[in-house]
Amino acid sequence: MSRDNKLNVLLVAAECAPFVKLGGLADVIGTLPKELNKIGADARVMMPFHSQMKWKYASQTRHLADFNIAFNGGEAYVGVEELVYNDVTYYLIDNESEFGDAVYRGGVAEGEQYAYFCRAVIESLGRIGFIPDVIHCNDWQTGLIPILLRTQYGHWEVGRAKTIFTIHNMMYQGEYAFEQFQKWVGIDSRYDTPEFMHNYECASFMKAALVFADRLSTVSPTYAGEIRNPAFSYRQEGILNARAGDTWGILNGINVEEFDPETDPLIPYHYSKDDLSGKKKNKAELIQRLGLSITPGVPIIGMVTRLTEQKGLDLVKYMLDEIICTEDVAFVILGTGDQEYEDFFRFMEGKYKGRVCSYIAYDNNVAHLIYAGSDLFLMPSKFEPCGISQMIALRYGTLPIVRETGGLRDTVQSYNEFEDTGNGFSFANYNAHEMLNTIRYALRTLHSPKRKHGLIVRAMESDNSFANSARKYMEMYQSIL
Repeated sequence: MSRDNKLNVLLVAAECAPFVKLGGLADVIGTLPKELNKIGADARVMMPFHSQMKWKYASQTRHLADFNIAFNGGEAYVGVEELVYNDVTYYLIDNESEFGDAVYRGGVAEGEQYAYFCRAVIESLGRIGFIPDVIHCNDWQTGLIPILLRTQYGHWEVGRAKTIFTIHNMMYQGEYAFEQFQKWVGIDSRYDTPEFMHNYECASFMKAALVFADRLSTVSPTYAGEIRNPAFSYRQEGILNARAGDTWGILNGINVEEFDPETDPLIPYHYSKDDLSGKKKNKAELIQRLGLSITPGVPIIGMVTRLTEQKGLDLVKYMLDEIICTEDVAFVILGTGDQEYEDFFRFMEGKYKGRVCSYIAYDNNVAHLIYAGSDLFLMPSKFEPCGISQMIALRYGTLPIVRETGGLRDTVQSYNEFEDTGNGFSFANYNAHEMLNTIRYALRTLHSPKRKHGLIVRAMESDNSFANSARKYMEMYQSIL
């Protein structure tokens, strides 16, 4: 605890918005510390000082320390810079050799990057005047911190810190030959076993964290249960079932200041649940901007997504012809990803000109307009640890159609026409015809102005702020002290 009795929390991650954002992890690390600080923590962030950040933020940093660490059979330089941004303190680990090019290098080079980062984080904490009570590690790139802290730094003051490891996606585990871990950071060979780091053919950053962290968490309650099943665990079901009692499922939130239809500078017309006229105007703007040849009364189904199989696009690919040919509806999708899907959606735009629009790029302005101007938002994911897009859609009164998995199940309550409850639509199985039937049910429901209005209001009243997440994380932190 700090002198003023605040809980000292250090969040550690490879990326953080607004500095470097390649995925949803960055949004979490960019928003959660501020919310934690509002409820009595002293939460700070440690991340690499990526070259992409330096042109904009280097002049705003203060140099705290520089030293060498034992790494990769020799020594490596570590610089620590401090940046205070929006009242949150960020510690930036500076090393051009490791972070001077890509955020994620891929292959063995990426393992080296983040093995270095894990050791640099721990060694920095003895030199910058901030000793955390809790070190909150995020995703496999930080997975060596708990094992190093426990096995090599127990005699340091920072060695008393408790560790949390949050699983944002089980698919990515940082798997390498155990000999690499020995070379990089000197992990003892006795940990090269299935009980500790080894998992089938190789060892992994994530397995080390799953074994050695004091608590585990995932980014939704449903995903916390799913990952104990072999279908979702990527061969880690043994340790995840053994540690089920230590695992918390805490929903991520969204930045409700950034995603606010009453003030959003990226949409032309503002609106609220009490006055939805601006939403209709945004729909008209979306129709005009994307070149759709439909009347304002025709429903628009929107998607803003990575174009990958995980996002359920094989279901969409299988059913889009039937949806467009049998329903009075338009379909718009924004995103980039696998060539197979990019080519398919371009083809469908040409085939159904004026009713299908494929925006194969990422444009934040268009993304916000799709959230604000669409009637329905489709997320038929194969798996979705948390999902943020459905929360944004709810915030903008665009009714989600989701598969019941992970955070989608936790945030979207399926419409019940008999009780007039729910804030969206959902289907249980990963099945194209189930998805199609749910889309048709949603379209029929929209024909009733009263039902549609009630759904939109309940969607916009859904509370998916990070304030809720922060309270749960504080409860978890305090449970291990």
